[in-house]
Amino acid sequence: MSVPKKRKTRSSVGQSRSHQALKAKTLNNCSKCGQVVLPHSACGFCGNYKNKTVLEIKNKKTKK
Repeated sequence: MSVPKKRKTRSSVGQSRSHQALKAKTLNNCSKCGQVVLPHSACGFCGNYKNKTVLEIKNKKTKK
């Protein structure tokens, strides 16, 4: 089994890990109801995508 010839320094380890940082997700607002949705996906609240209804959403029951 091979073994590294030299120890990696802290700076070179950090440089190789620089692309592994978590990135914030981009969010858009639904054009019909204004809820926050992921881009390129249908709204889970009203079922619209690009101003067209693509999903039929059942009404949520309210608690009494």
